[in-house]
Amino acid sequence: MASLKELRSRISSVKSTQKITSAMKMVAAAKLRRAQEQVEASRPYAERMARMLGSLAGSVQGSNGPKLLTGTGKDDVHLLIVATADRGLCGGFNSSIVRDARKHIEQLKSEGKTVKIICIGRKGRDQLRRQYGDDILETIEGVTKPRPSFDKAHAIAQDVLTRFDQGEFDVCTLFYARFKSAISQIVTRQQLVPFDDEHSASLEAAEEEAQAEKQAGFVYDYEPDEEEILKELLPRNLAVQIYKAILENNASENGARMTAMDNATRNAEEMIKDLTLVYNRTRQAEITKELIEIISAKEAM
Repeated sequence: MASLKELRSRISSVKSTQKITSAMKMVAAAKLRRAQEQVEASRPYAERMARMLGSLAGSVQGSNGPKLLTGTGKDDVHLLIVATADRGLCGGFNSSIVRDARKHIEQLKSEGKTVKIICIGRKGRDQLRRQYGDDILETIEGVTKPRPSFDKAHAIAQDVLTRFDQGEFDVCTLFYARFKSAISQIVTRQQLVPFDDEHSASLEAAEEEAQAEKQAGFVYDYEPDEEEILKELLPRNLAVQIYKAILENNASENGARMTAMDNATRNAEEMIKDLTLVYNRTRQAEITKELIEIISAKEAM
């Protein structure tokens, strides 16, 4: 059984940890509000653009459209962009994204495909490099510091476009966590290159809106022609989708951290209660033992 001094030390240590987790919870909650506002503001634009590109893509099928739409004609080399956080202490947020990416990597390798990886966030790299270190091309850190910006997403998109133009890969897929609530984040796998209109607009509301427009008989005329518009918008859409993923990840990370720190604070409170009970019982037992020794000594005199 632990001594009273050891129990006091453990109680003090748990109380200090509880103060830290409680402070981290409040910081994450404050950041979550701002991050959620950014996500909700970015979704309509990103999904509308993706849906419009999907409509344009349907009109140029079978023609010599841009490579970002039609692809290279093969799928031998896959570039995976795995977006995670730079820090931990956010529950299973990072692990769930990496788990889905690892599953996809294993599937591709079993089919004889070549896999290349770009990690957005240090935690994704730390988990993947143990098994796929040779496949990681680069790691991009600090995309959310001091706050997520479109310029950072645009720089990542330009790097991807340069690699695609140089023939370094055939298919590019993005992995991130879509924010649903503070306690729910949905791991999402989105193909960026070639453009995949089936997975670009994920919200049910967007799909219902598109169906309503179709039933209403809306017809759009484009000027210049569809191929020229696609050549201009497809690279921009790549940056927009990466930016949206970064915003979704940022909100998901802060939501997961707030929940994890709340659970840690509650667990610390329970641990303090249990340790205090053990401390009081141990102290009472020692006092009783001392009284018995005093009484026994007096009777022996």
